[in-house]
Parts: sequence; structure tokens; C-alpha cells
Amino acid sequence: MNHPTIYFWKQVPSLRLLVPFIAGILIQWYVPIPLKVLIISFLFIALAGLAFYILPQAYKFSLRWLQGIFVQLLLLVFGAGIVYNHDIVNNQLWIGNHYIDSSALLVTIKEPLVEKAKSYKALGAIEAVQIKGQWRQVKGNMLLYFKKDSLPPTVAYGTQIIFTKPLQKISNSGNPGAFNYQRFCAFQDIHHQAFIKQNEYVITGTTNVNALQQWLFNLRSNVIFTLQNYIYDDREEGVAEALLIGYRDDLDKDLVQAYSNTGVVHIIAISGLHLGMIYMVLVWLFNRFKKRKWIAWTKPIVILGVLWIFSLLAGAVPSILRSAVMFSCIILGEVINKKASIYNNLAVSAFAMLCFNPFYLWDVGFQLSYAAVLSIVTFMKPVYNWFYLNNKILDAIWKMNAVTISAQVLTLPIVLYYFHQFPNLFLITNFVIVPLSSIILFSELALLMVSGAPLLATWMGAMCSAMLRGMNNFIGYMNAIPFSVTENIRMSLPQAIVLAVFIMSLSYWMLRKHKNSLFVGLAAVFVFFVMKGTEIIFTTRQQKLIVYNVPQHTSIDFIYEDKFYFMGDSAVAADGFLKNFHLKSARTIFGIQPAVQLENLRITFPFVEFGQKKILLVDQPYRFQSSQKIPVDLIIIAKNPKLYISELTETFDCKQIVFDGSNALWKINQWKKDCDSLHLPHHSTADKGAFEMNL
Repeated sequence: MNHPTIYFWKQVPSLRLLVPFIAGILIQWYVPIPLKVLIISFLFIALAGLAFYILPQAYKFSLRWLQGIFVQLLLLVFGAGIVYNHDIVNNQLWIGNHYIDSSALLVTIKEPLVEKAKSYKALGAIEAVQIKGQWRQVKGNMLLYFKKDSLPPTVAYGTQIIFTKPLQKISNSGNPGAFNYQRFCAFQDIHHQAFIKQNEYVITGTTNVNALQQWLFNLRSNVIFTLQNYIYDDREEGVAEALLIGYRDDLDKDLVQAYSNTGVVHIIAISGLHLGMIYMVLVWLFNRFKKRKWIAWTKPIVILGVLWIFSLLAGAVPSILRSAVMFSCIILGEVINKKASIYNNLAVSAFAMLCFNPFYLWDVGFQLSYAAVLSIVTFMKPVYNWFYLNNKILDAIWKMNAVTISAQVLTLPIVLYYFHQFPNLFLITNFVIVPLSSIILFSELALLMVSGAPLLATWMGAMCSAMLRGMNNFIGYMNAIPFSVTENIRMSLPQAIVLAVFIMSLSYWMLRKHKNSLFVGLAAVFVFFVMKGTEIIFTTRQQKLIVYNVPQHTSIDFIYEDKFYFMGDSAVAADGFLKNFHLKSARTIFGIQPAVQLENLRITFPFVEFGQKKILLVDQPYRFQSSQKIPVDLIIIAKNPKLYISELTETFDCKQIVFDGSNALWKINQWKKDCDSLHLPHHSTADKGAFEMNL
């Protein structure tokens, strides 16, 4: 009888290839290896593997384990090579290797313009740079922001423009725990951006259009136009666009937060759920005719065709393409070998996706998609078997909840690490929203099909609007319940990994009765609690000041142990987008809660005494007069006050000056020059991110 572990690896051979491949991807990104070293390593391992075959048979048998090592090493090097090839920084034609400030650039608009509050945003592909009067071919993407009130309508997908406006490098906000926007853009070959006005660029009159891409954009535009024409309310319209084609630019930010808090944000993020709905309906339909001979070849063709047509209809966005590939591998695996393990099919699809783009590995959607499917496949039956219900309706309801519960098992560490919250009412919300959103999804598809008949389309649009309004109202009601979500859950990457090890080990022990897995799980939970205990100790000893980088706003936290006192603009203090985007992550990782007052904080504007530190906040044109210099540890300059650094130094003996994000950049640059001339340490949050001072 085969050992369970050996049997598992035989059933999932692709997983043995995927693990070293992923290891190579991670190593190359975090510890870059030169191309020459990668090539030499690959050739050496390949030659060593070939040399193995010329050994005598007796040696080959006793050293057969070397074959596996050679294959694993080759895959590791292959993974590293894939990353090297995909990272545009390693390309000799990358714009960063040729660009000089104010050089003329030829840029192609690569997508339809997206309207923002004060500008139009578009992705641009840099085609050439002018150096010493000669155009030189280059590669690289960039973000373009056109001034809103002066954009001519002729700028669209495929338009080519020339401008000399200096490029700005993409940077992070620099706030503690903030989203790594710089890396997110780098994974899409975007390292620069530019803000240009009407008189700062020239339209060449030439275009560079991909016919398929143009068709996809036109198709997507027609879908959006139809939805906007027949679904009138802006909130419902935004959800309709996100639900059907993943278009999120019209979504209300507060509504998105409500969907996230209630555990159904996956509904408005086009993903495997949408394809899964269509897949299950098609499988159910074909199962009605499973005894017919023609089903064997028509079923996979029709299902694959419908899934990929829907993927194109949804604009072929990366998240749905990922899901389409995953389902395609599962379907083709069933066709090739009906007994093929679904785990093996999942591993094959992940390997294919990472070969296409290794940076998907850092994509939250990629991680959640595979974790959710793997979790459902593994735990659906055990969870479903908790109860036996003779009533078909109740059994269907329980099966739906079993899917929801099982999906949470392996996604839990990922959700806690990235979002630092857990939706307590996810069972109730998913029970209502998943079937309702399925009906809405198919209703929207029906709306598109009857859009040529205005009367019928109007009726269909009204029905969709009513269902969308009901769904949004239900989410709003559930979100308003005080205990709907557990927020501010501290979870570091090491803690998330240890938690994942605990969950997988305990699950393997329960499903396979494997004793060693129980010991691993107990060890993991012990390490987890040690980490948490150490975290609590550090929290009780912390005392610091943070000046956040929030554009056009002042935001300062005074932190003492597990409490903080906020000083800054009311717009940031309000429970809205600004606070959640810029401050929430930092407060979560530091484990702090708001306090009306801190015992060691004394405020006498414009002075603040915190512990043993004396801080001066200059947010208006004060006039200071003193017979002798006043010692201060820190001066924070905010709100564009009219002042000269030399005047400050005449009155104050200061050790450090901080310029926050509420100041104009041109003023900050002037103040920085003054500080440099006076040899005075300074910190600009716009350039260096948040300023932290441990007290």
C-alpha cells in the first residue's frame, strides 16, 4: 500500500515543478543574480544532468536521487531567468538607461483616457527618445496626466504625442505599512510619470493601434455605454460595470469599503467567481445530456468558448484572464485524463501563468484566487458532511454556505495580512449576495443582448437597477451593524506564514490522520503566540511621533504605548478614504487606538511638548521675538506659511525641520536650499515619506 504522502506527490507531479520555480522567482527578485551567472548555472546543471546518463547502470540506480535535484535546480534557475527577462530594467532599451532631463519623448497612448477629479489619466508606451537631435528607440511604460480643462478630444488610444516635460519617478507615499505603489507599477513596466498641459505636448498625427486591442476597447466602451444608458443611479451603475466587466473607475469609494467590510468585495472585482458562475451553469446544463455520445467533445469546446468569449467581453483584464487560464487547465485536464487530480491542474495553470508573467506571484488577486479554489477543493466535502439535510432546498442552502466556509480556510492568512480585518458576517452576506449577484450578472448579459430593442432594454435596465439598489442597500445595512467587521488586526508577513503552516498542518492531520502534521501545527501555533507576545511587549514600550505624507494635508500622530493622539486636518481625521488610505495601515501595524488625550502630551500652540521633546508647529506666518534663542527639538512646517528659514534659526535653536505634504513643492524646494546653506537637517515627506521620531 502506498504511503499517503508518496501517493499525493504522484497525483500532483506538477506541484513538484512549481515549488522550485516559485523559489527561483522569489530569489531573483529579492537577491538579483546577474544574467551571466544564471546562464552559466543553467548550462552547468544541464551538463551535469547529461553526464549522469553516461554513468554505469549500477551508479545511476544508487544515485537516482540526483536526477530529481538536477530537475529542481534547473527549474529554480529557469524561474530566476523568467524574472530577469520580464524586468524591463534589465533591458538595454529601457528608457531609464537613455533618458536625460527635458529630452523629447515619443509616446503612444495605450488605453482610453480615464477621467479623474482634476485630470485625465492614461497609460503611455515610450517609443523613442531624442538624443543630440537623433531619435533613439527605447522601451518602457509611463503614466500620463493631462490637465482636465484643456484636453483636446483627439487624444485617444493609439494617439502618438511628443513632449519635453521632465519625467518624474514613481514613488511610494512612504507612510508605515502603506501599499507599495512603486513596486505595483514596476511590475507593469511603469517607472515614470508626467503631468502635462495643452501647450506642453504635440500630437504627431500618427497612430500605433493594435487591431485586437482596439476591438476590445471598443467592445468595453459599448458595454459601459449600454449600462450607463439604462441604469440611471451612479452607485448602481458603478457596481454594474464592476460586476460585469471589472471596470472600477465609477465605483463609490465608501461603497467599496462597505463591500470589503462585509466580506463580499470579490463580487465587484471581476474574478474566478464570475467565470465560476458561468462554468457551473454550463456544466449543469451539459449534465442533463451526459448519456449522449456527442457530449464528450462538445462539452469542453462549448464551455471553453463561452468562458473565453466572456473574458474578452470583460475587456480581457488580467484578473479574468488568470481565471480563464485556470478553468481552461482544469477542463483540458479532464479531457486528457478523466482521473487527473484537480490539484495537478491547478499547479499546471499556476505554472503557465507565472511563465507568462512571474510578477503575478505578488498579485493579491492571484494569491486569493488559487488559495480560494484550493481551499474549496480540499474542504468543501468535509464541511458539507457536517450536516445531512433531507430537504433539497435546505441542502442547497447548506451547500452554498459550505462553499463559503471552505473558501475562508486557506484565504484567512492572506486576508488578515493584506487587509488587517475580518468580516464577521461573511456567511450571511455571501448567502444573500452570491446568488443575487449571479442573477444580476446574467440579467446584465441579457440587457446587452436586448440593447437593440429600446423598450425591452429599458425594462431590463429597470429590473437590474432595482436588484443592484437592493444589493447595495443590504450591504449598507449589514455594514452599519457595529460588529460587522473586526478591524485593525495586526498581522505581519512572518506571522501570516506561520498561521498558514498551522492551518495546513492541522488540516492535513484532521483529513489524513498524520501525527507528524499535528506536531508541526502545534509548533507553529507556539511560534505564532511567541511572535504575538513579543509584539505586545514592543507596543507597551513605544513612544513616537509620526508626520505622515498626505498630499495637501497635515497629519501628525503622537503615539504612547497603545494609544495615539491625532493633530491635523479634520478631512483626514474623518472616517473616510483619506484616513483609510494614508493612516489606517500605520495605526494597525503599531497596534494603537485613538485617545482623547495622552498623559505626557502638553499642547500650547504653536508649541507641543511630548515626553522630553519640544516641538514647534508652524502652520501660519507667526512673528517670534525672543532675546535669546529658544531650544526646540523639531520644527514642523505646514500649510505654506510665509517665512524664511533664516528667520526661524535666528529665533530657534533647532535640531531638525520637517516639511509635510500640505506645503507646495516649489516652496519646499526653496526651503530645502536654505536649510542646506545653513547646514540644518531637514526632511520632506513628499520626497522621503513619513517622518518618524522615537522618543
